[in-house]
Amino acid sequence: MTKRPVFRFAPSPNGALHLGHALSALVTHDMARKMDGRFLLRVEDIDMERCRPEYEAQMLDDLAWLGLTWEEPVRRQSEHFETYAQALGKLEALDLLYPCFASRKEIAAHADAGQNDPDGAPLYPGLHKGLSSDENSARKSAGEAFALRIDMDKALQAARAIYPETLTFRELDPVSGQVKTIPANPARWGDAVIARKDVPTSYHLSVVVDDALQGVTHVTRGQDLYAATDIHRLLQVLLALPEPLYHHHALLSDETGRKLSKSHKDKALASLRAGGAAPQDVRAMAGLAMP
Repeated sequence: MTKRPVFRFAPSPNGALHLGHALSALVTHDMARKMDGRFLLRVEDIDMERCRPEYEAQMLDDLAWLGLTWEEPVRRQSEHFETYAQALGKLEALDLLYPCFASRKEIAAHADAGQNDPDGAPLYPGLHKGLSSDENSARKSAGEAFALRIDMDKALQAARAIYPETLTFRELDPVSGQVKTIPANPARWGDAVIARKDVPTSYHLSVVVDDALQGVTHVTRGQDLYAATDIHRLLQVLLALPEPLYHHHALLSDETGRKLSKSHKDKALASLRAGGAAPQDVRAMAGLAMP
């Protein structure tokens, strides 16, 4: 018996959902319905300071208002830190992680000018990559906060030993059904953070672990996360996780060309609803036809 494809929409409850979120949710939901697939909702709430229950409640209400239905129970990442810790342990056993005590200000001060990662942050200059185990232990014992970074050179070498072929990801065109094989380039991220200072995981780690545990076969998300697929494919190989198909849809932007964001309170769904908009109006504003 052929298994049904599995899709997921995975927002963070750290602000009001806006029109861009509606686009992503509707694209994913429509693809799941078209392919007779399962649709999951995952709450990515590892940022315990910014994510709030009231935002989650509004988010669920907005998505239901749009006409989306999803399977229960909803997976909340904040309930699964132990699972991410197990994945971290596997990477540590491969000697691929090291602690970094540096602040963002220190990193920016020492980074090479013009050398940025795909998100635009200064490329990590390796400040604490060579610390001895004694110094690491002493700084940890003193209570210094630290992130865990991946040693990219070691990680790529370990990945080649597991997967000798060129590292790629598969990008699906949902209209034509064609799948393109895209080269992945994790090295452009440098020694990326795999566990943050404030929480024992990161977006990169938790998302690949969750996708695997939930059996997600199709990852649909915005173009702003296209480059993150490099890191995700690397982690999938290192952790022996399955490879999903990806679809990165275009982003919505305002009249200046700036992408919509929570920080600018762009076209919040709650505001659109309060202004009399109907779900079909939101679809039209997002550039989507009725399914």
